[in-house]
Amino acid sequence: MQPVETAPASTPRMVTLPARPEPLRVAADQTAVVVIDMQNAYASPGGYVDLAGFDIEGAAGAIGQIAKVLETARAAGVQVIYLQNGWDPDYVEAGGPGSPNWHKSNALKTMRARPDLKGQLLARGGWDYELVDALKPQPGDIRLHKTRYSAFFNSQLDSTLRARGIRNLVFVGIATNVCVESTLRDGFHLEYFGVMLEDATHHLGPDFMQAATVYNVEKFFGWVSTVADFCGSFGQIPRE
Repeated sequence: MQPVETAPASTPRMVTLPARPEPLRVAADQTAVVVIDMQNAYASPGGYVDLAGFDIEGAAGAIGQIAKVLETARAAGVQVIYLQNGWDPDYVEAGGPGSPNWHKSNALKTMRARPDLKGQLLARGGWDYELVDALKPQPGDIRLHKTRYSAFFNSQLDSTLRARGIRNLVFVGIATNVCVESTLRDGFHLEYFGVMLEDATHHLGPDFMQAATVYNVEKFFGWVSTVADFCGSFGQIPRE
C-alpha cells in the first residue's frame, strides 16, 4: 500500500510512518507531537480523575510511553506541544450554570459533591493543573491552555500550528475517548492530518472506550500508529 503524502515529495527530512489504515509520508518540520492533558489531575493518585472514581492504573504506562515519544521527537526536530486543561481560580472560564460544561465536567461535579475540594481541581496555579513531573517540558517545547475537551476550542493551538507550517499532528495523552478524540476530530475538520499513538494514550471508563476511539480514528478521522513505529521512523532522522 502506497503511503499518503502530506507534503511535497521534495520536502527534506521526510519519513514514512507506519499507520492504519495506510502509512503516512510526513516531513518532520511539518509535524508536531500534541501532548493532551498529562497533568496530575489525570495521571496522579489524588488527582481529579482519581478522586472522581475513574481507574488511573493505565496512566503510569502511558507516561513511560509518552516519554519515549518526546525524546525521539525532540531529537528529530519535531515540535512538542503540551495542552493543559483547566480554568482560572474562580472558574469563570468553566462557564457557569448556563454552560453544558458546568453540568458535564466531572471535575466540577466532584467539587460540588465534595465542598472540601472547592477550588482545588483543574484550577490554574494548583497542583492538580500542573503537568506530571516525569513529563516536564524542555526548552523549545510549547505549553498551551485549554478550557474544554477539544484543544482547538477558544485556544491558540490552531494559530500556533499554522504559524509554524505544521500539518501533521501526532496525539498522545489522556483521555483517549474524551480530550484526545475531541481534539483529533476538530483537527480533521481544520485540515490537519491526525495520528493517534494507541499505546501512548489512556482512556476513561470501560476498556471498550479505548477500542471505540481507535476504531473511530482509523475509520473516519485519521490514522492510528504505535510508539515503536513512531520512534522507529522518526528515530532515523539525524539529530539536529
